[in-house]
Amino acid sequence: MEVETLNERNERRLTVRFPRLGLARFSPIVLLGALAMVAGVPVEAAAGGKQIGKASWYGPGFHGKRTASGQTFDANRLTAAHRNLPLGTRAKVTNLRNGRVVEVTINDRGPHGGGRIIDLSRAAARELAMGGVALVSIEAVQP
Repeated sequence: MEVETLNERNERRLTVRFPRLGLARFSPIVLLGALAMVAGVPVEAAAGGKQIGKASWYGPGFHGKRTASGQTFDANRLTAAHRNLPLGTRAKVTNLRNGRVVEVTINDRGPHGGGRIIDLSRAAARELAMGGVALVSIEAVQP
């Protein structure tokens, strides 16, 4: 929209005004989520602490080795590897395809590729009835 106004010296000038996009009406969480999805980042809601993305399981090659927490990895315990959650955190993992839920302890760092957000132990993957990779939601559980 063009508007003709006068400046300090009473000279005419043409001013172009652009309409506001109305972004102020959107919730900051909605905007953050939209930006994260556009960027390909797993969505992590600030309020609920829920994260949605792909999960896989790891086991045979790592069984008996040391984890980032210093514990020995046991594929038969309900544990998981996550990039950001503090070690020792209890997390509720839900398989979004079948609704099965398992509670795991984060004791390692990872996953290190494949666009996944969590690596589960073999026991946790069995509880979720998942094959190799599954779409899951992760939520930290308060102690």
